[in-house]
Amino acid sequence: MKKSLLAVLLVFTLAAAVVQQAAAQAAQKPQIKDPAEYNAYVNAIQQTNPAAKAQALEAFLQTYPNSVMKVDGLEALMAAYQQANNGQKMVEAAKKLVEADPKNVKALAILTYTYRASINTQNLQENLKSIEQYANQGLQALPSMQKQEGMSDADFTKMHNELGAIFEGGLGFVALQNKDNAIASKDFRLAVSHESQPTIADVYPLAQADLESKPMNPEGFWFAIKAAGMAQGTGQQQILDYARKKYIRYHGSDEGWADLVKQAQSSSSIMPPDGFTVKQFIPPSPAEQAADLLKKKQPKDMEFAEWQLVLSSGNAEAADAVWSAIKDKAITLVASVISATPTTLTLAGSADDIDDKKADITVTMAKPIPAKYLPAVGTLTKFQATASSYTPNPFMMTMTDGILFDKAGNPVGAAPAPAHKAPAKKK
Repeated sequence: MKKSLLAVLLVFTLAAAVVQQAAAQAAQKPQIKDPAEYNAYVNAIQQTNPAAKAQALEAFLQTYPNSVMKVDGLEALMAAYQQANNGQKMVEAAKKLVEADPKNVKALAILTYTYRASINTQNLQENLKSIEQYANQGLQALPSMQKQEGMSDADFTKMHNELGAIFEGGLGFVALQNKDNAIASKDFRLAVSHESQPTIADVYPLAQADLESKPMNPEGFWFAIKAAGMAQGTGQQQILDYARKKYIRYHGSDEGWADLVKQAQSSSSIMPPDGFTVKQFIPPSPAEQAADLLKKKQPKDMEFAEWQLVLSSGNAEAADAVWSAIKDKAITLVASVISATPTTLTLAGSADDIDDKKADITVTMAKPIPAKYLPAVGTLTKFQATASSYTPNPFMMTMTDGILFDKAGNPVGAAPAPAHKAPAKKK
């Protein structure tokens, strides 16, 4: 996950502040009555080498598992492992800290961020559940987080928002992976609005959630352009290409796309301006398409998919015009075989139905098909049959008196055409 470490560094700043204040806190807490325990704790937190500090804190926590300084010690341990670049041990310390203090937002933020950053397809659902658990727990604990002594109100608010963004981004990530685009859009919006410096790790998923939602939220185009500006190398053009294709599908053309890109790129705001919208192209209804098609083509000149469009459009006048032109007529078509018996073929005649492997033609053969000519499922087959009836929805044309053609174009079962021989030479 390409994300600025700003938010996480703020979390670690919290932990570091705890370490710096720990000696004073220990002295101020009369609960540490055992001199040996007190000395062990102070000795541990005063270590300057992160690895040595972590080792000393581990020893302290093992020796005094019920110490009143357990939470403080675990926070210091988590920070020491972070400073030592030991991610695995840092996560282990964070988990122990959450067990000891379920409302510890520092540990919950680290766990949420780390699980999200290291997500992979292995044990995906289990890892998503962990992210969701820690993020929800963090959002519930955030309102009760206390400001540290000496921290300004502005810094506390900033830190509060950045931590919230980690939790909200985590929940948005889970929702996006589970294809719950509406929830992902809501959570990522909150994350982006709370970040002092929004990053591509939240802005681009927000764009995806908006653009993949049904109905689509056109604000996603703005966020995609913003995300492209944060991307590196070829990633920038890939994001713009993705958004442009979505734009054309939504708007009906790329008209206005270049202007929108310039507007978003020149804006200092990560959020779209008030009243932002993109006009949606509303395609004509099937009935309108059928009427327009009949103005351009005669039924005899139409392809099968065009007959299908008109006959299933709900436009009775247009359907009657087409059907009267083809009913009881022998028609030659090429279609994909869905199933085949010697007496009946079910076929897909339109490109969409061929792709979906969905039958839209049923043919009763004039004569049984010899076994050696029976077409295989999925092959394109040429045939002739008489259109006898149809049902509009789901569309199915029923045809009779079917005749199959072989690869040479001859009717199956017919005697081959005689070979033409050169006339004998006269002697």
